[in-house]
Amino acid sequence: MPRRPLLLIAATVCAALHAAGVLVAHPVWRGAEVLSLALLLAYALAGGLPWPRWPVPAALAVLLVDAIRTMPAAPGGEGSGWRFLDGTEPIDVTAGVEASLSAGGAMLVATVLLLVGFRGRARRRPAVLAALAALPVVGYAVVRVVDIRRDLVAEDRPYPSGPDLTDVTSAMVLAVLPALALAVAALALAALLAGRGRRLAAAGAAALALVALRLIDAGIEAVPLSWSVGDGTALFAWYAITPTTAMPQPVPALTVAVELTAYLLLFAGLTGADRAEPAVPAPVAG
Repeated sequence: MPRRPLLLIAATVCAALHAAGVLVAHPVWRGAEVLSLALLLAYALAGGLPWPRWPVPAALAVLLVDAIRTMPAAPGGEGSGWRFLDGTEPIDVTAGVEASLSAGGAMLVATVLLLVGFRGRARRRPAVLAALAALPVVGYAVVRVVDIRRDLVAEDRPYPSGPDLTDVTSAMVLAVLPALALAVAALALAALLAGRGRRLAAAGAAALALVALRLIDAGIEAVPLSWSVGDGTALFAWYAITPTTAMPQPVPALTVAVELTAYLLLFAGLTGADRAEPAVPAPVAG
């Protein structure tokens, strides 16, 4: 079997190991995600880079650095623990946006790098489809913010010193902005790639917009609010799929699986010769 398919298979296996570790809240192997992205980079380089040459390795380098930064802690390490709120805590307006950027900032940067590198005029049909696909993501973010604000207004607060409604609203809006930026950038990239015939890569870019839905709730969850506020519209919260003893993190695991699948599709679909420009072959040793 040629070397390149083996690299992609190995990257897929490592991605599956990482997702399995997230699912059971115990890493199968701490370096699985890092190795998966490194193998994907090797796969892209071995297959020849599309013109221009820099976007694919630059985007993968960003993702690789972030994977190293977020490598799971060693078993037996100190956990984050629980935090109990009584409604009197001041609101950190930037808590949500910081959490969103920490979780999805690398995805956003990598997507923007690809979008800038392969910039051009998208065809009308893919552009229209991308715009339509962005509407549910934007709509979900708006519904979440409005629902949380409505619940806070209707809540009979026992503590007059509770969080200010304006601060909460500002925190919610800021929390969803990185996710919205990711969704828009990913769908714009998908439209651009689909117009160039890179349908596999376009599917991977579109899958990143699904990750943005979870990122919306992840940012909101980072803002300290009482448990039940906005609970009725939280479709992608960490508890949307009931955790069990055997599978304590189903939603994070599903998110990781979609994210890594998106990378595999995106970068596998970007390798090889482009219709307009020849691929730049990787140097052959020896």
